[in-house]
Amino acid sequence: MGSSRNVAVFGAYGHTGRFVVAELRERGYVPLLLGRDQDKLLALVQAQPGLEARQASVDDPASLDRALNGAAAVINCAGPFAATAAPLVKAALRAGIPYVDVAAEIEANLDTFAHFAERARAAGTVVVPAMAFYGGLGDLLVTTAMGDWTAADEAHIAYGLSIWHPTAGTLASGTVSGQRRGGRRVRYTGGRLEYHDDALPTLEWPFPAPLGPQNVIGEFTMADIVTIPSHLAVPEVRTYMTAKAAADLSAPDASAPAAVDERGRSAQTFVVDVLVRSDGTERRVVAAGQDIYAISAPLAVEAVDRILTGRTRTTGVASAGAVFNAPDFLRALSPHLSLHVPLDTRG
Repeated sequence: MGSSRNVAVFGAYGHTGRFVVAELRERGYVPLLLGRDQDKLLALVQAQPGLEARQASVDDPASLDRALNGAAAVINCAGPFAATAAPLVKAALRAGIPYVDVAAEIEANLDTFAHFAERARAAGTVVVPAMAFYGGLGDLLVTTAMGDWTAADEAHIAYGLSIWHPTAGTLASGTVSGQRRGGRRVRYTGGRLEYHDDALPTLEWPFPAPLGPQNVIGEFTMADIVTIPSHLAVPEVRTYMTAKAAADLSAPDASAPAAVDERGRSAQTFVVDVLVRSDGTERRVVAAGQDIYAISAPLAVEAVDRILTGRTRTTGVASAGAVFNAPDFLRALSPHLSLHVPLDTRG
């Protein structure tokens, strides 16, 4: 293992990767800039003086080993993760360092849990998939809402996006996921994943003020159906997306995010409304912020910081809510995220 301040970022020149690099620098870490495209790496170095770039390819294990030399951890920001996650996890395990990624791809996250749990546990290291807006944040919120409950009947995660503005990486990853499941949809019900061809329902979700009730697409399934059931006894995990954001994702002329502030964030806002039910009692947690891609950076970097400073609960492949103290983790994100945790209510 190298310097405790050196953190490799694979896909450092990508949209989310740039946010991660900036967040690492703000927190006193030294990002090692990794990626497949040498020209993009050189351009990033010119924009980030003093940082080191290392070209590496997921189909060249030796290049990954060289790229991770001297790193204390690696954050994978390069999708599609169906192609990048496994090679990077293997390289991290060879290097003996923790691995974190920002994958929203359901199938890629399932693969990480299925193929690397035993190897990561045997190595005594931590592999955290989906440590991002989708998958990681929802898991932390549901875990926080659960509190002292050891099980719940159902968990609902409603995403209230003002608009999506998907990146090229998001669109490419979505295409790969769709191809892997043969165009079918997926949901988590009855304690298992279920693939289906049913039409997705449209309903109204009662987001809190100031957003208020919004039309949402039901069963708009995200990585939460992988992360939450990996450690919580919840047989029904359902996710929802505001209809206007879902339409933007599939629009042929959808535009990429455009920066509106000095941090490079877009004008997009979000509300994540989490509701868990157990035996007639409801618990609700609400988080709100700006730019779903930008918020993935403090999520991933906070995860790495906690791993490197020994603030973890387990080893092996684990989701955010399993490996970290969820309420404390969310409090650490207060500069980036507003959080409301009301009391229990009867259903």
